[in-house]
Amino acid sequence: MPLLTSLPPSLFAGFGLGFSLILAIGAQNAFVLRQGLRRQHVFWVCLACAGSDALLIAAGVLGFGSLAVAFPWFEPVMRFGGAAFLAWYGARSLLAAWRGGEKLDAGQDAGKRPLLPVLTTVLALTWLNPHVYLDTVVLLGSISAQYADPLVFGLGAMLASFTFFFSLGYGASLLAPVFARPGAWQVLDVLVGLTMWAISLKLLLM
Repeated sequence: MPLLTSLPPSLFAGFGLGFSLILAIGAQNAFVLRQGLRRQHVFWVCLACAGSDALLIAAGVLGFGSLAVAFPWFEPVMRFGGAAFLAWYGARSLLAAWRGGEKLDAGQDAGKRPLLPVLTTVLALTWLNPHVYLDTVVLLGSISAQYADPLVFGLGAMLASFTFFFSLGYGASLLAPVFARPGAWQVLDVLVGLTMWAISLKLLLM
């Protein structure tokens, strides 16, 4: 693997850390999984998540994490706003689980739900979650400063984000036979709802 050995170590370090930070189940991941199962606007949803991460990682690498110190009102506004949005979204998912009746039809196309509401939701799940800022701007930004080439470290983290979200979105179709049953959707909706509520409660208790 001469090509891999010629790449700078900071690229692999950024990729490894970035991948590990987004691996845990969270608001973004749950939404991407759901859209992937529905096969609705998968490309744009994955691009919105990965692109948002790339912007935030770039901001952290370039030193914009100090903005949170300069504007102390920023963190609580984002925290309480994110908690409220996640609580609402979690309630909607639990209500969908209670009603039931949804299933994944073979060959389901992307025209069932307009693109704009889908993108609005995924961007809200991304930008209204303070943990996203902590992981990307603050954590990755501060660690990148420890490397001689922080921009390459940041590039590795961005590549990890694109790899993860597109793999999750398009790989979800492998589970399509399972979600042909309405009961599977109810279980997923319950898990999504409880995940959103858990993150919301964690934000309020910070």
